[in-house]
Amino acid sequence: MSFRYFILGLLTQQPMSGYDVKRFLESFAWLIGSPSFGSVYPTLHALLEDDLVTVDVVQNEGKPPRKIYSITQAGRHALQEWIGQPVDPDASLKAFLMRLILASNLSRAGLIAHLQQRRAQVAVYLDSLEQVVEAPAETTGLGQRLAFDYGMAAATTEIAWLDRTLERLS
Repeated sequence: MSFRYFILGLLTQQPMSGYDVKRFLESFAWLIGSPSFGSVYPTLHALLEDDLVTVDVVQNEGKPPRKIYSITQAGRHALQEWIGQPVDPDASLKAFLMRLILASNLSRAGLIAHLQQRRAQVAVYLDSLEQVVEAPAETTGLGQRLAFDYGMAAATTEIAWLDRTLERLS
C-alpha cells in the first residue's frame, strides 16, 4: 500500500501536523508498524508539491510554529481513484489493515469487497498451513510446528472476525 495514500486518507478525517500523523500511526504501531519521522515528513512534502495537500502555519506562543496539512480536492480525487483500484491479492496484513483504517473513504460495497477479498486470501493461507501441519511431525522441528500452529490460530480467528463483520455489513 502506498504510504502517501494512507496519509491522504488520514487527512480526510481532519487536518494534521506531521507530528499528529506520526502520533496517530504510533497508536496503531502494534498492527501496522510505525514509520519514522524520516518517512512522514518527506511524504507530506511530496503531497504538498503535487498539490494534494495544503499547509497552514500556526503560530504558538513560546513554541515553534506548527505546519498543519489539509487535503485538497485534487487530493480527495487522487485518494478516491486509488481506493477504487483493486487490492493486490497478495497484499500483506499491514496493507489490509491500513486500508481498513481508511474504511470511511470506501463505499459500503467497496468495504464489503475488501473484506471478502481478505477472507479469500486468509482461507487460501489457512488451507496451505493445514497441509503443512498434516505432514509427519518428524519432518518439522518444534519451533516450526509452533509457528504453524500460531498461524492457523491467527488465520482461524481472522476468518471468524471477517465472517461476523461481513454478516453485520450485509
